[in-house]
Amino acid sequence: MMEAKDVTKHYPQGSRIVKALQGVSLRIEAGEFTSIMGPSGSGKSTLMHLLGALDTPTSGEVFFQDRPLHKMSDRELAALRRNRIGFVFQFFNLLPTLKAVENVALPLLLSGISRAKALKPAYEELERVNLLDRAEHFPDEMSGGEMQRVAIARALVIHPEAVLCDEPTGNLDSANSEEVLKLLRKLPEPGKRSVVMVTHDDHAARFGDRIVHIRDGRIDSEEWVREKPNYAITAAHV
Repeated sequence: MMEAKDVTKHYPQGSRIVKALQGVSLRIEAGEFTSIMGPSGSGKSTLMHLLGALDTPTSGEVFFQDRPLHKMSDRELAALRRNRIGFVFQFFNLLPTLKAVENVALPLLLSGISRAKALKPAYEELERVNLLDRAEHFPDEMSGGEMQRVAIARALVIHPEAVLCDEPTGNLDSANSEEVLKLLRKLPEPGKRSVVMVTHDDHAARFGDRIVHIRDGRIDSEEWVREKPNYAITAAHV
């Protein structure tokens, strides 16, 4: 589904080079929910950006559905991000002048679909995240948890093959975080849609099938989740 092979990512910072990633290899299978966990500055968000074609590695290769991203044109990469990958970020990134349903429909509108045709699936996705009653509300009329659920509906409206989440609960209180995590847990589809979630929160990470720990730009360890009874998850170290 998605794979990074021996990727590095270096950034110039004044007179020195910051090595955000150093030889990371990771494969995400179709239908898998993978949590990438690590402290601030560990490289976890950088890795997600490479997997989602939001950035390019300094060296190494990244693949989506076994196709190398470095061989795709800018136009092809833009189409990949727009049509096949859904993104959920910490700060929602909703347009304040658009109602909830219009924010959800935005990816379809940007793809050239008419407003009338785009609004129907947008309402359907809001119903999926239990926010149909807030469809006509603007972002400043909603709570943080509601805005994040709108952002998730927006990510799903294109029926993506992968959903990438960067600290999706980082701006929420514990009650809203739990609601969002339970919603994300329902998104993977066996053999189809994968979910990758970057987080520094151990509780959030344990909603995944696998937890990849990153430290200082390298994969430090992995663990596979054994059980998920009522989302009270235990995991075994590999």
